[in-house]
Amino acid sequence: MPESIRLYAKGAVVGFKAAKRNQNSNLSLIKIEGVNDTPSVDYYLGKRVAYVYKAEKSKKTATGKKTTKERVIWGRVVKPHGNSGVAKARFRNNLPPKALGGRVRVMMYPSRQ
Repeated sequence: MPESIRLYAKGAVVGFKAAKRNQNSNLSLIKIEGVNDTPSVDYYLGKRVAYVYKAEKSKKTATGKKTTKERVIWGRVVKPHGNSGVAKARFRNNLPPKALGGRVRVMMYPSRQ
């Protein structure tokens, strides 16, 4: 049996964009595994980010079928942050505070080449 291939890079939510006194929760800081400097972040600019979490209840679709309890908040890598390979990502809905330290998936699409 062939080994499965992962189509995303692992990452973690490090925090939110912040100033001295204000925190801006519409930009999240993402640390991508294996990315340790600013030029390496350039490859991931424009790539989609998925924060996958479990909900308490499953949803029902329009046809009445039950879905799984997994939910996804989608975002996009926007720009690098600092010199250590951290990236800023903007999500459709702001990430909840419990997402801090949580895992995200940085998809390998869309491609800019």
